Amino acid sequence: MYAVIKTGGKQYKVAPGEQLKVESLVADVGSVFSFDQVLLVANGEAIKVGAPTVAGATVKAEIVAHGRGDKIRIIKHRRRKHYHKEQGHRQNYTAVKITEIVGA
Repeated sequence: MYAVIKTGGKQYKVAPGEQLKVESLVADVGSVFSFDQVLLVANGEAIKVGAPTVAGATVKAEIVAHGRGDKIRIIKHRRRKHYHKEQGHRQNYTAVKITEIVGA
């Protein structure tokens, strides 16, 4: 069984027991979070595709940790123009563990 969820402007294919990093969520570590924007639910041969979401379907996950990703370096440079600019960025994330998929 798997599902496709949408969170933080991105889509993720998830299955029960998986752990993944998503955009930062406002929830405490150890609490249960429910994803309501479920785009697809598949159970063996039975596939339900939403338009745009599957009605009544939710994906429940446990919040494992909050953190920050690796630093990404942004470098802009124009040769012979005395222009050089560097910038760094670290994206916040929330690690979640998928506990169950409730399909309609």
